[in-house]
Amino acid sequence: MKSATRTEQSAIEQSAIEPSSIDQAEEERFATEAELPERGVAAQYQQDASSANVLSAEDREQLILDHLPQVRLIARRIHERLPESVNLDDLVSTGVVGLISAIDRFDPTLNVKLKTYAEYKIRGAILDSLRGLDWAPRQQRKRSKQIEAAISQSEQRLHRTPTEEEIAQQLGLSIAEYHEWLVEVRGLNLGSLESSSTDDESSRDLLRYISGDDEELPSRLLERSELQRLLAESISRMPEIEKTVLSLYYYEEMTLREISKIVRLHESRISQLKSQAVLRLRAYMEKRWPTARGI
Repeated sequence: MKSATRTEQSAIEQSAIEPSSIDQAEEERFATEAELPERGVAAQYQQDASSANVLSAEDREQLILDHLPQVRLIARRIHERLPESVNLDDLVSTGVVGLISAIDRFDPTLNVKLKTYAEYKIRGAILDSLRGLDWAPRQQRKRSKQIEAAISQSEQRLHRTPTEEEIAQQLGLSIAEYHEWLVEVRGLNLGSLESSSTDDESSRDLLRYISGDDEELPSRLLERSELQRLLAESISRMPEIEKTVLSLYYYEEMTLREISKIVRLHESRISQLKSQAVLRLRAYMEKRWPTARGI
């Protein structure tokens, strides 16, 4: 493999670090001229195809610089269809590597324009780099897109939200096969816990709302809230005397003797009522909150 010259490294650094140095108007001009005959060094390169002359280092470097707007143009078009987390400058840098490969491998005797061949290599290099960043298998991505397309087509055809059976029929699958597809693509799309937008007041970093304490996680809070709701529902079904005993014993932290004086019952009777109330709670919760260890 040939080592990169100063011009090649400069081109990569220029495209990655100073993207504004390549004017968008120049990109548009390059796109407009894509169908025109080759000019300058590229044209001379193809005219000299029949000769034994090898492309000089100066001409090669000039070709790299001349086609930088093409790299930027292709990278921008691909970037428009990608999430915001993908950096445009990274795509441009990868595209420059593809451009250098195209110039080094270009064969003018095949009567193909350098712009056309360079576009193929630039686009291929960028797409290969994106595939390398994707953790999910291509088959999963493909099935996810097929499901999205089937849902969209079914909505247009039925003018309503399609059912699972209708989506499976659109895909040519049985309902069991469709469910298998859903399991495979589950968790395919990952969201970001950090918001990159600072202008939108509604966008907030979720990291600010995630607790560092396991006991304060949303799942634990929800579980605790549901448990409290079921306990309150169970207590509301008890006789008044049992509710009073539980309240005084557990919330007011009174002794059985103190409770007996308040409700004017014998201390042994208070103990019986407390035990009976606890058993009521246990029986009620075992049906609605089954656990391995019990309540």
